[in-house]
Amino acid sequence: MSTPLILVTNDDGILAPGLEALANAMEALGEVWVYAPDRQQSAVSHCITLHRPLRVTEFRERWHMIDGTPADCVMLTLHTLMERKPDLVVSGINSGPNLGDDVSYSGTVAGAYEGMLHKLPSIAFSSVGYQPKHLGSAAGVAAKLAAHVLKHGMPPDTLLNVNIPDVPEDELDGMAVTRMGRRNYPDDIVKRTDPRGQVYYWIGGSDAGHYPEVGTDFAAIEKKQVSITPIQRDQTNFPVLEAMQQREWRL
Repeated sequence: MSTPLILVTNDDGILAPGLEALANAMEALGEVWVYAPDRQQSAVSHCITLHRPLRVTEFRERWHMIDGTPADCVMLTLHTLMERKPDLVVSGINSGPNLGDDVSYSGTVAGAYEGMLHKLPSIAFSSVGYQPKHLGSAAGVAAKLAAHVLKHGMPPDTLLNVNIPDVPEDELDGMAVTRMGRRNYPDDIVKRTDPRGQVYYWIGGSDAGHYPEVGTDFAAIEKKQVSITPIQRDQTNFPVLEAMQQREWRL
């Protein structure tokens, strides 16, 4: 049996401590190759680069940086840069949560999503700390889940979105399989004027809230549990689809 091949990416960039922690955790499980953005790419979602060339630079042995998005990194690597497809794609460890509706914006989740589109087992890992103090704990969780997936596989068209409390390992209260919660994003767009008199806008700044609901990823994190949420490829709202078909919509 050949050694598992593991592709590691992220959205915080090649120098992010979470990327180093995740890659090191995967070393015990297989042969690790890192292809990550050369700079910060948070909140780029599943954006791919179509209107300029992409450049790949060797950072160190089996580590490469790409001047593109996380989805670019995985797409380019799987199509061109690796001799064979990896057995697992992991993305992270992100600095900051990817809970509930964050998934729509997350470059970390998009890296795993791209792997899932290529029919590969894929996992996104995030620490809920924006400046994580316990990446060792998160890396330990990542190693356990990755080992499980390598052994047992995953259903097709599914990725795992994993959020980990930023606490010491002995303070984690187990793992919970959860559904996506719902964010309550503040209307926080700052309007300012630069020194040349030109108006500019800055999106965000305040921490987003969430709606308290049982069984969600938010609820698990509040209990200091690791949240594991299966995310599916097909986003069709089937009850609405069926209702529309029954009403014979003719537009």
